[in-house]
Amino acid sequence: MSAALSAPGRRLPRSLLLGLVVLGLVLLLAALGPFLAPYDPDAFNMRARLRPPSAAHWFGTDEFGRDVFSRVLAGAHHSLLMGFGATAISLAIGVPLGLIAAFRRGLVEEAIMRGVDLLISLPPVLLGLLILAVTEPGLGKTILAVGLVYVPIMTRIARAVALDLLAEEFVEAARARGEGAFHILAREILPNAWPPLIVETALRVTFAILLGSALSFLGLGPQPPASEWGLMIAESRPFISEAPWIGLAPGLCLCLLLIAVNVVGEGLRDLLDPRLKGRGH
Repeated sequence: MSAALSAPGRRLPRSLLLGLVVLGLVLLLAALGPFLAPYDPDAFNMRARLRPPSAAHWFGTDEFGRDVFSRVLAGAHHSLLMGFGATAISLAIGVPLGLIAAFRRGLVEEAIMRGVDLLISLPPVLLGLLILAVTEPGLGKTILAVGLVYVPIMTRIARAVALDLLAEEFVEAARARGEGAFHILAREILPNAWPPLIVETALRVTFAILLGSALSFLGLGPQPPASEWGLMIAESRPFISEAPWIGLAPGLCLCLLLIAVNVVGEGLRDLLDPRLKGRGH
């Protein structure tokens, strides 16, 4: 029988509620951004170039006269796609590899984990650059590259969680009943592995958004005239003294999104494993 996953009646931490509210607002703005934007985010208007924030342009305009507020709204879904899409890829590949490595000890485990150790030894940005160096830049390829970067970490975490669960009595009982490897992994290990994996997933989204924005900043993400936040920050560099609002607006929004996701991850950690409350990640 699988172990219980949660304790009934446990109250949600305030930090988790606050993070969920902020993240929900960002998701709502990302979904409704094209309808809420007062201007076409890609429309040039050279007569209105480099105008400071005003009632007509809340976040000012950029070097091409494009409304920065409209571009920030339009670019929200890029950062969310990079964060959640890349994390989904790392989960889809890393969790099965980690479970297999924990269950199939010996040569299979050694092969998987030595490959994981090799990839983890490379800095994430460098590994992302290596993956993207052989392809044309674009949003989908950036999501794939960031997802592959974090596969080794998810593999290691899934293996560690599975190793702990394999020593539990309900797994021994399943083996005594003659259950096969697939049944034990899918019906006994995986359901009980989700709480720590969910916590790690929430925190991993933060790093995926940050890495995706960093790659976009370096020109390896969505290409102009896309309104991705990392790309907008990169394009604002020549005007940082003349028109700081061009990069300030997407930078602040990116920070707000990262803080919200991180707070949700910390709140989930406190909720699902109170023993870790107050510890750093």
